[in-house]
Amino acid sequence: MAGTGGPVATFSVWDYVVFAGIILVAAGIGLFQAIRSRKETSNAEFLLGGRQMTAVPVAMSLTASFMSGITVIGTPTEAYRFGAAFWIFGFSYAVMSVVTAEIFVPLFYRLGITSAYEYLEMRFNRPLRIIGTSMYIVQTSLYTGMVIYAPALALNQITGLDLWGVLVATGAVCILYCTLGGLKAVIWTDVIQMVIMLAGFVAVIARGAVLQGGLTQIWDDAGRGGRLEAFDFDPDPLRRHTFWTIVVGGSVMWVSIYAINQSQVQRYVSCRTLGHAKMSLYVNLLGLWVTVSLAVFAGLTMFSIYKDCDPLSNGDIGTQDQLLPYLVMDILSDYPGIPGLFVAAAYSGTLSTVSSSINALVAVTVEDFILPICKNLTEKQVSWMNMGLSVFFGAVCIGMAGVASVMGSVLQAALSIFGMISGPLLGLYLLGMLFRTSNPTGGLVGMILGLLLTLWVGIGGQIYPATAEKTLPLPISTAGCNNTMGQNHTTSAPWTSTLPPTSPPHVRPPLADSWYSLSYLYFSLVGAVTTVVCGLLVSVITGGRKQEEINPDLFVKMSDIICFSSCSKSEASDVTEKPATDFDLKADNSTPKDFDLMSKDAEKATKL
Repeated sequence: MAGTGGPVATFSVWDYVVFAGIILVAAGIGLFQAIRSRKETSNAEFLLGGRQMTAVPVAMSLTASFMSGITVIGTPTEAYRFGAAFWIFGFSYAVMSVVTAEIFVPLFYRLGITSAYEYLEMRFNRPLRIIGTSMYIVQTSLYTGMVIYAPALALNQITGLDLWGVLVATGAVCILYCTLGGLKAVIWTDVIQMVIMLAGFVAVIARGAVLQGGLTQIWDDAGRGGRLEAFDFDPDPLRRHTFWTIVVGGSVMWVSIYAINQSQVQRYVSCRTLGHAKMSLYVNLLGLWVTVSLAVFAGLTMFSIYKDCDPLSNGDIGTQDQLLPYLVMDILSDYPGIPGLFVAAAYSGTLSTVSSSINALVAVTVEDFILPICKNLTEKQVSWMNMGLSVFFGAVCIGMAGVASVMGSVLQAALSIFGMISGPLLGLYLLGMLFRTSNPTGGLVGMILGLLLTLWVGIGGQIYPATAEKTLPLPISTAGCNNTMGQNHTTSAPWTSTLPPTSPPHVRPPLADSWYSLSYLYFSLVGAVTTVVCGLLVSVITGGRKQEEINPDLFVKMSDIICFSSCSKSEASDVTEKPATDFDLKADNSTPKDFDLMSKDAEKATKL
């Protein structure tokens, strides 16, 4: 009987057939796009889909790339252990969508960039662009390795699939359709994978509702278990998830992920018009809402089934990350092929994230490191280079999965990476976009200080994790288990390790219960604010821009925010009329004519 503990079934033949079939379909889309576009082998076609994508597929791709295997497996577990507070991220997604669509998209689209980090050279100088690109490559390689490894480990121990065989196969499939199909293949594959992931959640919820006697019963069980007390307005920044940490800190974190992360920027600048680019983010918002709602409700369904017999406390599984795969095999093994669908859903999340990362890593490497040095490369040479780099970065990500296998708390680290690195980068962009007086010296000093601060609090939080008083795990029980193998207990870590949890250090320094206990959602906010404030102060001390003429297109304009329709017609048409192969857009290439009309205004604006 489901929900009473004990061993569960493993994969059947049909499950393997369904799983393999879905993975092969993903690879087939890459091959189809390669054959269909075999004559269009330009750099623009490979990296940006020829800038001819429309809003809906790009929106679904934006959502799918956010939906990694960590999210598919981790979000329901979060709701099971800590309640439905994770749903409040819906507010953060709304703030992120508006800020990105109305401030960042018009700016990037107007400049016609391929790499998000081209902006840093246009606004500041080349060293800052190189630093920004390098930070992105390190962050994305680490995160992608964790994305491949963590779901593979959880599913390996439940389904019996060979761990390293799955890791290599995952990387190989992503390399195949990234190498042959470019961004079009990635986007259209993400659309299919998004549908598969949502179908996996629906299957879990529907079967759980049948077993428990309806959705109302699931909701009532969650309420009695304290899982519906989502709105906690405690302003304490040390509390892991409250309304304020999620809405304020979470919004800044997601802006840093969507607004300046190459994986996302590359998608919306591939749209045919600015209107499509903005609309893709608003449609993506609906996708995020649906996804997080289904994921949280899947977690509440899991609690309703296991409210009297927690599988982790009962010794049926080794880590919390195995809860959802265990549930799937427990309640869906009677339906051949359905567990295979769910495993394919988890791996679809992994595939979409890995393919997005590989394509984005290729884009920034070509645009930021290779083309500025080798300016005479032919389109065919660049095309072959793109394919070779796809293979290289795919191998790097598989290697990083091997590194993740010997790390503790890989999922906690994965969530913190974006805050520690993207926060200071977001501050650097805001410094350049909003303040004309900021200069390269201020930007560099501000970003370094912001990065040091976030690394300090992030690494300190890993060594001295917050206590249960700050994370507030909800009670669980083993009273209804058939074979209790362990004692009832709770865990305080926000995300579980793939290795057995280590005991916290006996001696905790004074900062452990204050600075190091800061909610991980505030890492981005701390990094961004530090970068902007310190960058402005240093810029003022070092003389600002000293009346230099600055291209007005490098700053946020009121027309970007208040004029959606006219901008989408006029400015977008200007961009799409540019030659598709003209990607070497640099600050040094701007002619004085561009600035003559604005020179007097620029001189006034750069004065404090």
